[in-house]
Amino acid sequence: MPFNSDWLMKRVALISTPWPFFNRPSIQLGSLKAFVNQHIPHIHVDAHHFYLNIAAAIGYDIYHSISKGSWLSEIPYAALLFPEKWETIERFWKRLSASVPLIRGRELETLCCDIQRQSLRLVEKEDWDRYRLAGFSICFGQLTSSLYFIREIKKRAPVIKIVVGGSSCAGEMGESLHQTFSETDFVIRGEGEIPLAHLIDALWKNEEDIESIRVVMPSHSEAPRPQGGASMAYQVPKLDELPVPDFDDYFRQLGALDTHKMFFPRIPMEISRGCWWRKQVRPGGISGCAFCNLNLQWTGYRAKSKERTIRELDTLTDKYQLLSVFFMANLLPARELADLFAGIRTLGKDLRMFAEVRATTLLDALKAMGEAGVQNIQVGIEALSTKLLGKLNKGTTAMDNIEIIKNCEMPELPNLTGNLIMIFPTSDKEDVAETMQNLEFVFPFRPLKGIGFGLEYGSAVWRRPDMYAIKRTSNHLYYRYLFPKRILANLVLMNHAYRGTLQYQRRLWRPVKEKLKRWRKSYLKLHEKPGSGPILSYQDGKDFMIIRERCLGGHEMTHRLRGSSRKIYLYCQTQRTLREILLQFTGFGEEKVTPFLRMMVKKRLMFKEGEKYLSLAVPLHMTSRSLNSIIS
Repeated sequence: MPFNSDWLMKRVALISTPWPFFNRPSIQLGSLKAFVNQHIPHIHVDAHHFYLNIAAAIGYDIYHSISKGSWLSEIPYAALLFPEKWETIERFWKRLSASVPLIRGRELETLCCDIQRQSLRLVEKEDWDRYRLAGFSICFGQLTSSLYFIREIKKRAPVIKIVVGGSSCAGEMGESLHQTFSETDFVIRGEGEIPLAHLIDALWKNEEDIESIRVVMPSHSEAPRPQGGASMAYQVPKLDELPVPDFDDYFRQLGALDTHKMFFPRIPMEISRGCWWRKQVRPGGISGCAFCNLNLQWTGYRAKSKERTIRELDTLTDKYQLLSVFFMANLLPARELADLFAGIRTLGKDLRMFAEVRATTLLDALKAMGEAGVQNIQVGIEALSTKLLGKLNKGTTAMDNIEIIKNCEMPELPNLTGNLIMIFPTSDKEDVAETMQNLEFVFPFRPLKGIGFGLEYGSAVWRRPDMYAIKRTSNHLYYRYLFPKRILANLVLMNHAYRGTLQYQRRLWRPVKEKLKRWRKSYLKLHEKPGSGPILSYQDGKDFMIIRERCLGGHEMTHRLRGSSRKIYLYCQTQRTLREILLQFTGFGEEKVTPFLRMMVKKRLMFKEGEKYLSLAVPLHMTSRSLNSIIS
């Protein structure tokens, strides 16, 4: 290709389409733009957060309701892509939207008209001929919307090159997209920074052989890799080497909206990539959680240093004048977690943060997180049956889960959200019975959300179906509503259907599903008055303590513990074995301690698993003395 100075002036467009949460910038676009700016500074990169404009156009409440559902979010753009399937897609919309209050009864045709109008406006206002490359980050709920925008951009600028990446392009999924949709010229199947920079460098050097550019991508020609995901050669070895993400384009887009549509966003931030728990391997070669596929695009686990994390947090909050931060890591580093958040606290900022942690996170780390401003944490609970947790390869016990659920009910500690997986393929009556029994002990605490097991591409269950009583897998049947048969036949997609014991599992878990509803209903009822304290709490009187349990109907049950009973109860605020208790209180033999523990368990003031005991009441008011007594 002959040299052309205009060629060098062409830009790179990075695009994120609906349906990410509208109230935060795309961490993918911000990270990629900053990396390209750092390593190829003469290339101009524009980040287009198209989802923000779509949300503003259709209404934030409507957008949010749609964005929470992985299937709902694929419907509107599927209807625009494949009008020949309109009737099927419309029936699918009515079926799913019926359970979502804000969009129940909303006509798909009207919604699609609004979305199409705004989408075409976004496409038409840009001069796509000034771009040499457009990159699409395709993650949760973004498949059909990305394909729609790719098609419309290619119509207007046929010579522009399209590269796709993100979690929905890992492994065979990315290859199938590239082979099925001719508009996609390149696919990045793993971490994006280094491959994207190589691709840009090759394009701007006017490489004529398209395959010589494709080889900088992890592709089907390479040797197979674990999890069908990333290649180490294309990963940044140390996350501290990454530049601070650039979210300027998002905030410019936000500033251009009408005044009444302005809001204060949350800043997304990475502390780590991958999952350190995945190195734990069980018989059969299963590593990490059996159901999880959240880390397909990463190989290994990497985390930013404490110093870099604190510095980046300070920089981003100062630059964008915001104090709400959303940590995007699937799992925070386990080491020095308390020190990290103690360091964040020294910034002296009134932060509001969200993070994801394991159930084994210690109380001192939760305390440091709460003091630093972490208001909410997502914890990988998944089950309240130790037997089932073993099948899930969680590496935790029911007591571990109940302990962190209980701890997060303490005043000034982060609020916990977590899921309870039902209908797991190899679960049995014993798993359900244990779950039902243990649910009785967690009713005073914030309810878990019951979710059905979903088979997802790349998970351990997907890779080893023989170990999980699964006979046959395929793309999820719901995709038949969205894609024409001729297209779907060539795609490998994220959600999968399977044959096995599904109907049996649904019947088996029905009692748990009903009990979760009662749990949620009672918890909300007991907290309907502002300022309602913990349902199960204690006040310590130094030589005695009073335990209170608030009950439905406005009455409460009280219990008074004195002397050694009080000391044992406080000692068991962290799970303890019977041996540890006896060694701590040497003046009392097992014949005296065991009846007390048994009585506490019978009253559901303590939880017992094996030879371990855990007290369930939390301090009514958090004081340094009460918390220190628990931690010690």
